[in-house]
Amino acid sequence: MSSSIRILTAIAALLAITGCAVNPVTGKAEITLVSEATEIQLGQQNYLPMQQAQGGEFDIDPELTAYVQGIGKRLAAVADRPLPYEFVVLNNSVPNAWALPGGKIAVNRGLLTELESEAELAAVIGHEIVHAAARHSARQMERSAFLQGIVAATAVVTNDAGYGKFLLGSAAVGAQLLTQAYGRDAEREADLYGMRYMSRAGYDPQGAVSLQEKFVRLSEGHETDWLSGLFASHPPSQERVNANRRTAATLPAGGASGDAEYQRALAKTRAAMPAYEAYDEGREALAAKDTARATAQAEKAIGLFPAEANFYALRGDARLLDKDYERAITNYDSALKRRDEFFYYYLQRGIAGEKLGRDDAARSDLEKSLALLPTAPAHYVLGDIARKRGDKAAAIEHYRTVAGGQGEIATEARASLARLDLPDHPQDYLLTGCDADASGKLVVLVKNDTPVRVAEVVLRIAYVDSAGSPRQLQRAIPGQFEPGQVRGVETGLGPWSRGADCPATIVSARTLD
Repeated sequence: MSSSIRILTAIAALLAITGCAVNPVTGKAEITLVSEATEIQLGQQNYLPMQQAQGGEFDIDPELTAYVQGIGKRLAAVADRPLPYEFVVLNNSVPNAWALPGGKIAVNRGLLTELESEAELAAVIGHEIVHAAARHSARQMERSAFLQGIVAATAVVTNDAGYGKFLLGSAAVGAQLLTQAYGRDAEREADLYGMRYMSRAGYDPQGAVSLQEKFVRLSEGHETDWLSGLFASHPPSQERVNANRRTAATLPAGGASGDAEYQRALAKTRAAMPAYEAYDEGREALAAKDTARATAQAEKAIGLFPAEANFYALRGDARLLDKDYERAITNYDSALKRRDEFFYYYLQRGIAGEKLGRDDAARSDLEKSLALLPTAPAHYVLGDIARKRGDKAAAIEHYRTVAGGQGEIATEARASLARLDLPDHPQDYLLTGCDADASGKLVVLVKNDTPVRVAEVVLRIAYVDSAGSPRQLQRAIPGQFEPGQVRGVETGLGPWSRGADCPATIVSARTLD
């Protein structure tokens, strides 16, 4: 069968289990692998975890949130597709906005402070509404599913973004939905139909033109925050500016700009900007392990705006890095008094508590953190607590949850897991393979697939002797295996044919680290 026939057969089979529908925004017919019910479910399941992962709700200015939600509802009311739209403002300085499938939309504080009018905000929100209404995220998922031969929407791997490198399980799926970049066609559609929604809702579509002009200027200046935020998934271009100008010319002139209204709505948040700028500088200092400067910037931010919980958490993080665990906990207490539904404060207080040996309190904090957002650090420290109290099974479960990921914490989890579990299940950590030497005799290859040193490895080889009877040969391998090391063990058995089943099994071993 030719490759083209195989492809057509695969498409026919795929169509048999899926459907063809008309996109409610564009009017185009398209194959649908992800149902509307699945889109809505994905959005609902991931909306709150992704808010946690992106900084949490910006709750110190509820009037601003109500204002943004009002604009969002006004635009959603004229959208071509009815969905359970929701809108939230996130406490994040990176200029960004995003939409999950099913109409769950977020706008960062850092983007709001860069805009100048209600019309520009309407352009942002209208654009995100189109991404949800026109099934752009769903189409990306479908494309991935088709290429991999997978129909399940959960076949998406995690990507680092914000706290993304720490995310586990279903939260990792949500992170991938946020970080995928839309294609040029999707961006054009979001611009075009978003401007139409603006016009229907009574906004001046010129707001979308000025917004894209601003984005192009900032991208040419290589503004770091913008490059890590909105530009990462919504790249600006002069082409988009020109397209928006052409679209605006086709829409009714006039409409609300809302400059004065926008400035009033942003007044409180703009007044707090110096405090958030100090906080951001403190975070940069902490990343460079300059705890003195991080502390100074945290205290400056607290002095300017004492209502913000993040400022106390920053000071707590500096204390934690300095191993001043008592004062770290005091600062996390202060943060939690101001915002008691953010995973990070519980996570950090739990880590500090475990360092002080307050394992019961630490375990409670870490479990609260996991309930808000599943992360690798929480599972890892819970594994340490379980190991200390002698609950080997629970410790292994926590470590194993983390060990499949990437990064320093995953490496530490794999090491801790090997120390606990390798003596009982050495075959799960030491890999075996077989080859033939120059004379055709069997050589067994053993690889240490852990981050720790291993010794006292014993190998069992099953074979059939010259009389046809089953036999076993046991061989102790002298010396130690470094992490990742592969060693060959000559058996003298043979001849052995390449491609035959490898008859070697690891019987026992122990870790040295």
